[in-house]
Amino acid sequence: MKKLLLLLVVAFTVNATVAQTEVGAVTLPNSVNFGGEELILNGAGIRKKAFVLKLYSGGLYLKQKSSNAARIINADENMAIKLHITSSFVSSDAMSEAVREGFDASMNGNTASLSSHIDKFITFFSDEIVEDNVFDITYQSGKGVVAYKDGKELGTIPGMDFKKALFGIWLGNDPADSKLKKGMLGK
Repeated sequence: MKKLLLLLVVAFTVNATVAQTEVGAVTLPNSVNFGGEELILNGAGIRKKAFVLKLYSGGLYLKQKSSNAARIINADENMAIKLHITSSFVSSDAMSEAVREGFDASMNGNTASLSSHIDKFITFFSDEIVEDNVFDITYQSGKGVVAYKDGKELGTIPGMDFKKALFGIWLGNDPADSKLKKGMLGK
């Protein structure tokens, strides 16, 4: 009986460790479910500022793994980016400013066509942000971008143009953090 119990404990421990991936100081799940579809962790990394300040750990979740950033950005299929905040320097104001700058970079400064959607998206970061908050930024085909904070839905923004610009913040030609982009692409 003791051997069976030990075997069960070992099997459970192995399964538990396989179901998650350590990224810096946090552990990201290897799969998530949004829009009724299971998505797998494509890759992950750490968003740094000034090369040393770790702001958050981020993971990209897709239906199937891909290292092709352009294909991911343009795909009309369920996907998600998980951001696990790891620094007290990430405030509501700082996140709002970073997101606005990210859209500017993603859209080469031509944000006028999506300005109302961008403004609405930025309101999702208006409540206080603290260490260990988790934001899930999902694209759900047929619905649009659906954002969550700590599992609570914040709102939805329709449209592929918005999705492309948003995912371009992390995966575009001028990403928020090039090492984070490489990590999310599994490189």
